[in-house]
Amino acid sequence: MDLFDLLTLVGGLSLFLFGMNIMGSSLERRAGNGLKYILGRLTDNKMVGFLTGLAVTAVIQSSSATTVMVVGFVNSGLMTLNQSMSLIMGANVGTTITAWILSLSGISGGNFFLQLLKPSSFVPVLALVGVIMLLSGKNSKRKDTGMVLLGFATLMFGLETMSGAVSAIKEVPAFQEMFLKFENPLLGLLIGTLLTALLQSSSAAVGILQSFALAGLVTYGASVPIILGMNIGACVPTLISSVGANKNAKRAAMFHLCFNVIGAAVWLVVFVVLKSIFAPAILNAFANPFGIAIVHTSFKLLCVGLLMPFTNAMEKLVCKLVKESKTPEQNVELDGRLFKAPALALDRCRALMEEMAEEAMNSITLSLDCLKSYSEASAKKIQGMEDHTDHYEDIIGTYLVKLSSLKIGEEESMRAAEYLKLLSDLERIADHSVKVVDAAREMNEKKMVFSEDAVREISVLTKAIRHITLLSYNAFVNADLDSAFKVEPLEQVVDYLKEELRMRHIRRLQKGGCTIDAGFVLNDILTSMERVSDHCSNIAGCVIDSSMHNLNVHETLNEYKHNSDKFDKAFEEFMKQYQLPA
Repeated sequence: MDLFDLLTLVGGLSLFLFGMNIMGSSLERRAGNGLKYILGRLTDNKMVGFLTGLAVTAVIQSSSATTVMVVGFVNSGLMTLNQSMSLIMGANVGTTITAWILSLSGISGGNFFLQLLKPSSFVPVLALVGVIMLLSGKNSKRKDTGMVLLGFATLMFGLETMSGAVSAIKEVPAFQEMFLKFENPLLGLLIGTLLTALLQSSSAAVGILQSFALAGLVTYGASVPIILGMNIGACVPTLISSVGANKNAKRAAMFHLCFNVIGAAVWLVVFVVLKSIFAPAILNAFANPFGIAIVHTSFKLLCVGLLMPFTNAMEKLVCKLVKESKTPEQNVELDGRLFKAPALALDRCRALMEEMAEEAMNSITLSLDCLKSYSEASAKKIQGMEDHTDHYEDIIGTYLVKLSSLKIGEEESMRAAEYLKLLSDLERIADHSVKVVDAAREMNEKKMVFSEDAVREISVLTKAIRHITLLSYNAFVNADLDSAFKVEPLEQVVDYLKEELRMRHIRRLQKGGCTIDAGFVLNDILTSMERVSDHCSNIAGCVIDSSMHNLNVHETLNEYKHNSDKFDKAFEEFMKQYQLPA
């Protein structure tokens, strides 16, 4: 052994870990989003949940990513603790697909078909195709596919390089003695746990073990406890992700740990007993990559078979280990762990935005009521609603900006941009409700009254405002295009009513029928109502744009206003419906 052998080993390991990271992250972006969406939905049935967790993890090649997402789902209230258990068990089994792929490196033989399955035969081709797709790709999906192929080629090359370096140094006595010590089950368990905890990836740890097996350094007797330990070490990312989460999310992470620790403990005892009594010869045989994959998968399946019937008991156990808080907890409104599933993160944002829309629409409705009958209790309630919408705008806006800064798909980017535009309009509607109630308060404190004509005219306008807010709310919450297309014609009617009311007030003022102070208050009310209708128009425009996969609101609305018989007809109908008294 010399310095160059050591450098080759380190270089091979680096390429292997880098390739696995690139392939995993690219797979998450390219193929994982739809599966992650399913992950948050199909969990009512234990077997369905198990198979869903298995499928998602097999595709994105990372049980850590899946379990971290599950912790996020539980923390956000999207999933119960009981539902998360079957998903975590499925993720544990799904991660073994990586070991089976890496076991191809151990194929030997002169048969033509076996030669084709050897990585040395197809990896160069995959690397070439990956480079072509990466350089020529015009969209993110094509580029991500290229990165998946390049990542796979890199990790396989790193595995081969690492195995070659190990073969060169395996004759070193100190190296051989080290692996002989791994025959001790407890030491092997500890080594597997520490290695996986350090790498934070059981797939990477198993891959390294397979490279040593390929070099003829590891026996089955040593590999079994090491693999058991790797499954315990795989819990570290999940435990880290649960820091700062609520109790149920911590329990989901604790279940992952308990599941793997109990499984490892039970099967380690079985292994030691069988080894002591029967001393099977196979345990002294050198393992190969294919055998490592079999051991890894068998252990995972045996753990599921052992513990799945006792999930209810396991739930009680983790509830005892992570006890209830003395103070009640609330689900986190928006959880950064959901960034790994952009579609679900956006769904969560939309759910909160629908709550925000309801607050905003209720606040403007209540403020219009205050114009007729002012009460301080209603004014305080409206201010509370406005504060709540400010809070929503702050947390959702910050969350969407962070999400948009990540590498997400084009569809998710468009949704995030749409939601950011909608946030401002919803918040401004609540702001104007406060301005309307401020005007009502001023009138109440100063004992001001409008003329009877002004009261009747304002009543027509408030009815139009109630109508337009209801239409825009339905358009957004229910994705109702019929309601969305009615908003802009009604907004034009509101603009007309505002100007007409202003002109009528001026004429009354000139005749001495209204006071100047009342005129200032009326102007504030009219301006706020007109601004509310503008924001309703923006909301409806976003809904229409979303249906057309376009983000240019002004272009869409201008086209609709100037080139649509439907618009003209709706405008005429609303003009008749909201006709001012003579």
